[in-house]
Amino acid sequence: MALAVEWSSSEDFSPLAGEIIMDNLQSLRCTITGLRTGQRYYVHVSAYNMRGWGPPRKSTPAYASPSNWKDCSGREPRHRGHTEALERLLQQVRAAHQHYNCRESSKLQNAGRKQSVSRSLKHLFHSSNKFVKTLKRGLYLSVIFFYKDNLLVTNEDQIPIVEIDDSHSSSVMQDFLWFTKLSCMWDDIRWLRQNMSISVSSSTALQARQKMLSAAAQLQNLLGTHNLGRVFYEPIKDRHGNMLIVTIREVESLYSFFNGKWMQVSKLQSQRKSLSTPEEPTALDILLITIQDILSYHKRSQQRLPPGLYLGYLKLCSSVDQIKVLVLQKLPNVLCHVKIRDNSNVSKDEWEWIQTLSGSESVESMDHTSDCPTQLFLYELQMAVKALLKQINLPLHQAKHFRLYTQEVLELGHNVSFLLLLPASDDVCTAPGQNNPYTPHSGFLNLPLQMFELGIVACFT
Repeated sequence: MALAVEWSSSEDFSPLAGEIIMDNLQSLRCTITGLRTGQRYYVHVSAYNMRGWGPPRKSTPAYASPSNWKDCSGREPRHRGHTEALERLLQQVRAAHQHYNCRESSKLQNAGRKQSVSRSLKHLFHSSNKFVKTLKRGLYLSVIFFYKDNLLVTNEDQIPIVEIDDSHSSSVMQDFLWFTKLSCMWDDIRWLRQNMSISVSSSTALQARQKMLSAAAQLQNLLGTHNLGRVFYEPIKDRHGNMLIVTIREVESLYSFFNGKWMQVSKLQSQRKSLSTPEEPTALDILLITIQDILSYHKRSQQRLPPGLYLGYLKLCSSVDQIKVLVLQKLPNVLCHVKIRDNSNVSKDEWEWIQTLSGSESVESMDHTSDCPTQLFLYELQMAVKALLKQINLPLHQAKHFRLYTQEVLELGHNVSFLLLLPASDDVCTAPGQNNPYTPHSGFLNLPLQMFELGIVACFT
C-alpha cells in the first residue's frame, strides 16, 4: 500500500507543483513545504495496491492558501521599529569599541620590548599563586572547564577560583544577574573595564561590578583563554558567609591551559572529601558535591527543541530582588511545554479562531464539526491542553480558569513557535508569602528570569 499526494496551483493539476509518495502509512499525514503565501493550492490523493493506482480524490476543502497569523487585517507588529533602534544602538557601541581597540593597539605598538618582557616574567613567577585555595568569607568566581568526566584543575588540584571581593552587599543578586550577561561578551571584558572605570568612583554598584570584571579578566589571564563559558543560574552560598559564582564551559578535547591540568571528577571529589568538614561545608565543598548536577544542567540547557508548534505554560514567582519562571529540569531553556504538531506555522484562520477563545474551557467545549476548516487544529490544541495540565499536576476541571495568550505567537527561531497557556490573572505571578494554587510534580525548576532569557538567546538565535 502507498499513497501519492499531488498539489498544484491549477484546478486541473496541470502543471503539478509537487508530489509526495507515502509508503509508510502508520501516520496519514504529510507536510508540504516550499509553498507561496497567498497562493491558492489544490491537493488530491491517490491510493496504490496490488491492482495499481486508483483515481485521485480531491481534498476537503478543495483548495487552501498558505497564510500566517501576522496576515490578520489591522494588526500592527508589536516590535515595529525595535530592530532598527537596536541596530543603531549596536552600531554606536561598535564604533566606540573600535575606537578603543585602535587606541589600545597604538599603545601596545609604542611600548618597549623591555616593558613587555618584564610583564611576562612577572606573570610567569606570580600567576600560579593568584588562585584561591581556601574561601575566607567573601565573593568568589570559579570556572568549570570539562571534557566528558574530566575537569580542569590548578597545579594544586583545585578548581580555578579567584576572589571578587572580601565581602558582598545586600544587592549582590542584582550584580550577579548583571554578571550573567557577560557570558555573551567575554571578548569585551577589557573594553568594559575601561569604560566603567570612568564613573566607577561615584557608584557603589559600579564598584562591585568593576570588581567582577577584574576577577573575570584575572581568570582569563591565568587560564590563557577569553571564553569562560556560561554562568550557572544561581551562586553557591554557605553558612560561612561565602558566595561562589560559577561559570561552566564544555571543551572539545583535553587541550592544555595555562596553569592547569585535567583530573577526573571522581578523583577530585574524593580528594576534597578527605580534607573537608562535612558538618559545615564551604561553598567549594557544596560545588564539588553537586558538580554532576551542575554539569547535567549545563548540558540540558544547550539542547534545542525540534521544529514544531508548542503549547507553553507561563508561571512566575517573585521575591524581593528577582522574578523566577517555572521550567522543566530536563530542558531549562524553554517554558514547560507539550508539542502540538510538527508544523510551526499558525495560519490566519487558526489565529482568528484563537482570538475568539476566552480560555481553555472554550477548547474543551468546542464542537469539532466536520466542515470546520480548523478542525484538526482544534483537536490538536485540545489534546495539548490536557497533556500540559497533567504535566503541571492541575485537575482538568480547573482549566476554565486558564486562558490562551492572544497577542502573538512566540516565534523563537529555527522553526520553533509557542502558544502560551496562562493561569488566571491573579495567579500568573506568585508573590512572596502567597500560596501557589498549582503545585507541579517533581522535575521542575524556578529559574531567574534573566537566566531564562539568556538560555533562549543562546539556543534560538
